[in-house]
Amino acid sequence: MKITDIKIEVVRRALPDTGLDSDLGRFSGEVEQGVLRIFTDEGVEGNCFVGAFRGGGHAQFGAILNVLKPELVGRDPSEREWLWSRLAILRGRRGLSMTAWAPVDVALWDIAGKAAGAPVYKLLGAQRYETEVYATYPPRHTTPEGYVEEAQQIQAEGFRAYKIHPGVMATRDVIDMVDSVRATVDDDMELMLDPNNGYDFRKAYDIGRALDDNGFYWFEDPVLYTDHDAIAQLTERLETPLCMSDKPELQYYEAAHMIRQQASRLVRGTAAKLGITGLKKLCSMAEGFGMNCEIGTAGNSLLNAANLHVIFSVSNCAYYEYWMPAAAHQFGLVEDIKLNERQVIEAPTAPGIGYELDWEWIDAHRVAVLE
Repeated sequence: MKITDIKIEVVRRALPDTGLDSDLGRFSGEVEQGVLRIFTDEGVEGNCFVGAFRGGGHAQFGAILNVLKPELVGRDPSEREWLWSRLAILRGRRGLSMTAWAPVDVALWDIAGKAAGAPVYKLLGAQRYETEVYATYPPRHTTPEGYVEEAQQIQAEGFRAYKIHPGVMATRDVIDMVDSVRATVDDDMELMLDPNNGYDFRKAYDIGRALDDNGFYWFEDPVLYTDHDAIAQLTERLETPLCMSDKPELQYYEAAHMIRQQASRLVRGTAAKLGITGLKKLCSMAEGFGMNCEIGTAGNSLLNAANLHVIFSVSNCAYYEYWMPAAAHQFGLVEDIKLNERQVIEAPTAPGIGYELDWEWIDAHRVAVLE
């Protein structure tokens, strides 16, 4: 089988307004993302969506078509490891970003699954057939009371875990908030806090002690992922495990450094930057050191599905990150990722990535075809 062509169909869609101008930005208006199509001479087509709901896909389109397409056309789509080995050169000499390579890797895995007649996680090696989830919203409150109401809503919907994005609230307000949320929800509901690398050491330490007092499951990205001394000191002084980090471009190598330095108790990755190939490698590396790799949202439906396939193939990831409102990142599929009556996500059974594209929706929202 050989790759014959690569195209991107650009779709434009409206985002729901989360109603808060936060440190992560305001999610609203329109966004343009891509439907990646990798064609083969045997009629098997690989697909992935390009671009997150924050920022869209235009930053990746050019690199996919101008850097990766010439590398891949005429080659066997199974040569994913060959492409992984080329990334250092393509990044250093051609300016390729990991967010441009990742959807291409996912589409190549989609081809492999379709050709084999099996979902991708079975090619990776099936470990389980469902996963727990935690619910999370982007920062959308400025008071502790807002997060208490959010926690009550999430628990009422049946979720058993909740990750809080506290935005830029003051230290005392965050401490009051985590105390109040813990007192509000059931004792067996797991809680996490993610300030998106927004704290200095003192603020992270003070809030981390409050997380210890309230039995939080993890403390995600409290400080800049480059502040290795602060990360190591927080890990040493706090009981709540630090979870670092899905922010760097080179997540795999940054995680290797964290593990080598024993700086973080949990590592983190996402298919948005690691594809399936790199994310599986990251999980396996963490497994070798007895650590979990907790997988973060990937920004669109098919990249999130790629996250799921890796989760279903490993034992050292406790949760799938379920971003809300789901309409922010879900589009273009006949039936999207969903929770069953037990609030878990079941593994897909169709070949490849396992979710059918809604070509009627794509045709109605297409604004360009790039080749």
